[in-house]
Amino acid sequence: MKSFLSLLIVLLLSTSLFAQADERDREWNRPVEPFKIVGNIYYVGASEITAYLITTPKGHILLDSGFAETVPLIKANVAKLGFRLEDVKVLLSNHAHYDHAGGLAELKRLTKAPLYASREDAELMARGGKGDPNFGDRYPFEPVTADKLLSDRQKVKLGTMVMTANLTPGHTKGCTTWTTVTEESGKKYNVVFVCSTTAPGYKLVGNSDYPNIADDYERTFGRLKSFNPDVFLASHGNFFDLLGKIEKLKNRADANPFIDPTGYRDFIAQTEKDFRSKLKIQQDEAASKTKR
Repeated sequence: MKSFLSLLIVLLLSTSLFAQADERDREWNRPVEPFKIVGNIYYVGASEITAYLITTPKGHILLDSGFAETVPLIKANVAKLGFRLEDVKVLLSNHAHYDHAGGLAELKRLTKAPLYASREDAELMARGGKGDPNFGDRYPFEPVTADKLLSDRQKVKLGTMVMTANLTPGHTKGCTTWTTVTEESGKKYNVVFVCSTTAPGYKLVGNSDYPNIADDYERTFGRLKSFNPDVFLASHGNFFDLLGKIEKLKNRADANPFIDPTGYRDFIAQTEKDFRSKLKIQQDEAASKTKR
């Protein structure tokens, strides 16, 4: 009886408290057909909120959960590709926001796999997204405990795959950009899964909950500009034109559209420009208030 009540509480949490009431969230969570990106890396996420399956002979790695409501899509997509969710041996986190970590607790229950996350974001995940330095308690999700805390450049190994955690803070304090190498037709490809370099409505100046936020962004842009990936992937589909590239695949493009080093450089350059513009506006506003 006790276990039944516990399960009922979990189901109520996932279907009511954290349900998608926002039209934008529903639009971001539209189903798409899963597909192979390159080598042993597959797309199993939604139309905008991403999730990736990295397969190995020793089991699989799953990067991100999307919303709580994305989990059924991920489960169905993994099965459509001919894999089993139960064979996922490692869960990885990109960053601790509800649209990327909202379903991690459920995925832990389904897979029994350990969750790897940066120390900084693990704290936010344990609070279920509450106390976010920019969003406060606005976007809660089911709390989840990380089993393994990651430091910068730490490697996570499973079978033939090595995933490297690159801490790129700013969007969250522990925002983690993952990199790896995959192989297809005898050629190796450097792959990047960008966390996020956007600052949507963020307080970049005088943020008492995250005093060094602007400095973190500066370091992150410097770090990301030093990467030279072949394959550009990220936490949001619009960052790398997911839907446009899917259409190219459907139309049998001559070259794999996800092999896109130029798109990667353009994305980093544009988001850095946007960040600097927001920072300058806030700095000017702060200076103006000081003079009054």
